[in-house]
Amino acid sequence: MLRLTEIKLELEHTYDELINAICFKLSIQPEEVLSYTIFKRSYDARRSAMCWIYALDVEVQNEAEILESLFNSPHVSQTPDMSYTHVGQAPANLTERPIVVGFGPCGFFAALTLAQMGFKPIVLERGKEVRERTKDTWDLWRKNILNPESNVQFGEGGAGTFSDGKLYSQARDPRYLGRKVIQEFIQAGAPDEIAYENHPHIGTFRLVGMVEKIRETIIGLGGEIRFEHKVSDVLIDEVAGVRQIRGVVLADGSELLSNHIVMALGHSSRDTFKMLFERGVYIEAKPFSIGFRVEHPQSVIDLARLGKNAGNPLLGAAEYRLVHHAKNGRSVYSFCMCPGGTVVAAASEPEHLVTNGMSQYSRNERNANAAIVVGITPEDFPSAHPLAGIELQRQLEANAFKIGGSNYCAPAQLVGDFMLDKPSTKLGSVIPSYQPGIKLGSLTEALPKYAIDAIREAIPEFNKKIRGFSMKEAIFTGVETRSSSPVRLNRDPESYESINTHGFYPAGEGAGYAGGILSAGIDGIQVAEAVARSILGLPHPGKLKTNKLG
Repeated sequence: MLRLTEIKLELEHTYDELINAICFKLSIQPEEVLSYTIFKRSYDARRSAMCWIYALDVEVQNEAEILESLFNSPHVSQTPDMSYTHVGQAPANLTERPIVVGFGPCGFFAALTLAQMGFKPIVLERGKEVRERTKDTWDLWRKNILNPESNVQFGEGGAGTFSDGKLYSQARDPRYLGRKVIQEFIQAGAPDEIAYENHPHIGTFRLVGMVEKIRETIIGLGGEIRFEHKVSDVLIDEVAGVRQIRGVVLADGSELLSNHIVMALGHSSRDTFKMLFERGVYIEAKPFSIGFRVEHPQSVIDLARLGKNAGNPLLGAAEYRLVHHAKNGRSVYSFCMCPGGTVVAAASEPEHLVTNGMSQYSRNERNANAAIVVGITPEDFPSAHPLAGIELQRQLEANAFKIGGSNYCAPAQLVGDFMLDKPSTKLGSVIPSYQPGIKLGSLTEALPKYAIDAIREAIPEFNKKIRGFSMKEAIFTGVETRSSSPVRLNRDPESYESINTHGFYPAGEGAGYAGGILSAGIDGIQVAEAVARSILGLPHPGKLKTNKLG
């Protein structure tokens, strides 16, 4: 097949117009086009005459001749092989089952990949299965009741289940592992369009059903999922300075043995990070970001981004991505933008308050929301301890809980009042979506001064890119502290094992190696492959390359 790029068509184009565009690009007749599939579709919001921009994979007659005649064209090439091949198959006499700790996006793709290779993984998830978890999450949103083991952060599907369900990443993906993630999601019930939309998303309600289907697939392949099985300790042997994982200890005191353990923790598994640090697993502090959620009417964002095309159902709710480098050296940027979504309570510890954003597939709620966050580094943490970023998060979240009224209501302030450093006393036209509710006042004390100053500087600059962004009645809700993990569990780049503990595989967002559903899924696949190679005695790809060159 041939890959054609930069095919531009009007938003309301017909099938014939698309075929004609293919023919024009290849200098052929319509009858020579045998079939086509959409590889990627996007639109350029900067264009006054907005249009679709396609990349297509096209099957044609006389493909070799056409490719040779157009070898100088930058927009015509042979479609690369994007198929996925497993690294091996488990032996029939498998004597050891790998353990996967955590059943978020990284954990379930690690478990799924291992199961597909016949390794029958055992998954340990501290939270509940997704529908029970959803009930517990609603208890916080509607009744101000937090279950520390079953919430937005913990349970089947991970934090990504209660999100916009974005499926794109800026990470390099030379092996097209992201395609495997996408195809598995489609097989589990996601709409086909996620395979080609430039910024695909699924939404919370659809994610719930898909997670259940992936679970059923893993079990059907011989895997096992154990919910409400919290890992409280790890078993490590050390001989002549070499550390080897031997198993895990569960909260009930029982032990489960394995020489291969994937630790697919989310970014909020603070007690597990502490335990691993105490057991000598190498952990270091890493940068993350802190800030607030901001809400605007979705119609304001649509008009600013889409102009006269605002409201066109073909385009849906508009998104944005913003960044500003402040004078104090801080970077301020939008994160996890949720078009037509809601701001949600995402706490996982009692008497702490955290916000996040969520959208359904339809993205049809009245408000757009995004985190407006400021980058911080370990130099900003209260100490040089590897877990000091967690300490800072807890300080900010406990403070936000108090400012909000100590009942899981969130502190909030109108953007106009925030810019004037004046406490808010009443709402304007923007009705905040956060549940169980908000408490108006001042957010000045909710973040360090350097973060407040940087955000105040950024808002007018963002308004230059998104007209209406600085509207006085838009509302900030605090605090956003879990943009990414505050720690990294360093691992060998070839074997994917912890740099000081053999058989122990840190993975995903909590370990500092992913940021979002897609990249976490890709990392889960890569770690599963590393586990399979280790069990099968196969060399790692980097070592293969070194041997070949040598």
